[in-house]
Amino acid sequence: MHIKSDTSLLRENELVARNVRRYRLERAMSLGELARRSGLSKQTLSKIEQSSGNPTVETLALLGAALDVPARRLLTEWGTPVYVQRHDESEWSTEAGWSERLLDETYGSGYVRALVLRLERGGTTPETVAPHAAGTLHHVYVITGKLRTGPLNEPVDLAAGDFVRFPGDVPHRHVCLSERVVVHMVTTVPQIRQFGPTVTKGVATAPRENG
Repeated sequence: MHIKSDTSLLRENELVARNVRRYRLERAMSLGELARRSGLSKQTLSKIEQSSGNPTVETLALLGAALDVPARRLLTEWGTPVYVQRHDESEWSTEAGWSERLLDETYGSGYVRALVLRLERGGTTPETVAPHAAGTLHHVYVITGKLRTGPLNEPVDLAAGDFVRFPGDVPHRHVCLSERVVVHMVTTVPQIRQFGPTVTKGVATAPRENG
């Protein structure tokens, strides 16, 4: 049986903390309201959001139900880190009749857009691309040429065969570093039901769904 290391548990707890806080704030939900909906104490929730708690599977299920998301989403990264896979670091899995290289995996339903992007040196590409909707991820695989892409504060240089996933809900850019670059880009945007505030002027009201 695989036993998680202390470092692995810490990363997982930090991930849960980011997601719980993010989903709660997106729903304009106070810590007290989340406690009421989930049946967990405010102290427990506060520890979870500070990544000092160690939530059980049952706790994640209660939080997921209260936030109206599958519990697995609390353990899925949405738009935080930049992930790079270089062409010489890739692994190929061979099956009968074909070989495949896994670039990345994301979970949850939502809007998915796939395209092939061509850029030329000195072209009219915007210097900065404005942020997209919250939770947007760009998945970029370089087919030919060289590209600089990613968040403005964390750009990465890629060559043919390299792959990167980065958050598209922050300002970012695509810069051609060769005469021409061709990339395959997949953009994913999670579709999550939003809730309006449940407390107005001190009076509790029923939750209201938006969209």
